Amino acid sequence: MNQKTMNSIFLKKKTALMATVALLSFVNVSAQTFSDFSYRGNDKIYTNNPLKENEFYSPILQGCYPDPSITRKGDDYYLVNSSFSMFPGVPIFTSKDLVNWKQVGHVLDRPSQLKVEKGGVSQGIYAPDIKYNKFNDTFYMITTQIAGGIGNMVVKTKDPAKGWSEVQKLNFDGIDPAIFFDDDGKAYIVHNDAPPKGTELYNGHRVIKIWDYDLEKDQVVAGSDKIIVNGGVDLSQKPIWIEGPHIYKKNGKYYLMCAEGGTGGNHSEVIFMADSPKGPFVPAQNNPILTQRYFPKDRKDKVDWAGHADLVETPDGKYFGVFLAIRPNEKGRVNHGRETFILPVDWSGKYPVFENGLVPMKPKLKLPEGVKNQTGQNGFFPNGNFTYNDKLIDKNLDFRWIAMRGPRENFITATKNGVKVNPMETNIKALAPVSALFHRLQHEDFETSVTLDYKPKSEKELAGITCYQSERFNYVFGITKKDKDFYIVLERTEKGESKLIASEKISLSKTIKLQVVGEKDEHQFNYSLDGKNFKNLGGPVSGDILSTDVAGGFTGSLIGLYSTLSNDIVPN
Repeated sequence: MNQKTMNSIFLKKKTALMATVALLSFVNVSAQTFSDFSYRGNDKIYTNNPLKENEFYSPILQGCYPDPSITRKGDDYYLVNSSFSMFPGVPIFTSKDLVNWKQVGHVLDRPSQLKVEKGGVSQGIYAPDIKYNKFNDTFYMITTQIAGGIGNMVVKTKDPAKGWSEVQKLNFDGIDPAIFFDDDGKAYIVHNDAPPKGTELYNGHRVIKIWDYDLEKDQVVAGSDKIIVNGGVDLSQKPIWIEGPHIYKKNGKYYLMCAEGGTGGNHSEVIFMADSPKGPFVPAQNNPILTQRYFPKDRKDKVDWAGHADLVETPDGKYFGVFLAIRPNEKGRVNHGRETFILPVDWSGKYPVFENGLVPMKPKLKLPEGVKNQTGQNGFFPNGNFTYNDKLIDKNLDFRWIAMRGPRENFITATKNGVKVNPMETNIKALAPVSALFHRLQHEDFETSVTLDYKPKSEKELAGITCYQSERFNYVFGITKKDKDFYIVLERTEKGESKLIASEKISLSKTIKLQVVGEKDEHQFNYSLDGKNFKNLGGPVSGDILSTDVAGGFTGSLIGLYSTLSNDIVPN
């Protein structure tokens, strides 16, 4: 028996033992089973802008799917997003027409690849870049992992849907790396970095660097680094946060496209050109080529913060760009996060320009010729106002269900009656893996519900729903116990400080249905003991703490099916 086979047998036995220990640890804990999950969006932007047969909606990925990057192999497109401390990390989607997208998994789906156990919600994976190298028929995903001492890293695969390699750490600082494969087979990495020590001119002053990349060693070539952009388009104007770089080649020229202005209201995309991948890069006179910063704040159907883009060429020579942007609610708050948008790109002139990327963006786009919109059908991801129902009985849960800081398989058990969320000792406020299954918030106006079969045995046990912006900003709506009585409770946590909004003694003879209804900037938490008639707990509450405006960070709000053995909510 060779060493590889022995290692494989040992790993299988170890995994089985860990699973047995995990199951035994839950023997004396109250059973809790979540079933019949439902999520429905009802945003007016979609009801007021119904689709015609030749139209589709942008964003193509609603909710927290920021920092998109895209590549193509043949007729297949692949797109990835930032995932921060969500686990698994880096959701990956595929499409044949840039309109209809299917999620095929996650790039980082193993603890050996993703070390986010102690990371804040906005740490972890930043700005992944995906590229296909035709010379070795290999896909590369390169990113920065702000956790676990990893830093900049790369993984690769022959098939994006069938698993990715272990992590290769890369020997350079900074963030937002991207890889470029030239026509001669050579490879380069570009990234954002701090200016050389002692040369920083102002807060937000950054540079773009390039390195030669050794494809055999999967490592940058020591000493090959060079600064190709200092500050941004015009250093005299003190541009901030030049980042998210990508290099493209067209008609023998090299184009460097970057985000500039920070990821808020001044966000934009700018373009440079050179005769060599190492420059010198000259900015276009018509920069920026994409932004929403110039328009009235009270404009209709507002899209803002547009930038951090990536381009892809279609088989027939046309170009499209994916990018992040946000759609704030009526109070200007950003609850469902930075989303993935798409626009056609006009590259008939010297430089590419996003079509209608410099005017207030519209919610609808014309379908590419010959494409049928199949949103929400045949396994394609839905957009617009959609309903998502999940009985939660499948052994393999839908890819949209994620955990925080650790694998969901560590705390869930599939049953014929629903998914059992086995409670951990950690509380939702912990900087640690928590026992909660999360679904992204994808609408401003929404309704979500789940059926819960649960009878806690002590005041330390709780199960229910969490509306989660971060470990320091969230709502918890669930069932616990005080003395011999069952209570339903609603808690608000802001800046890490928790406050009981309301509690009510209930008779818990069978299942309970929990419901959250969001409208504009308000949330209502309701429950039903008969599955039909709902009662509100705590009245309408503000969704302010679920927005990045209040909570900070880079993620959108999540809806979690939550269970814990460390409940700290004491009913009145």
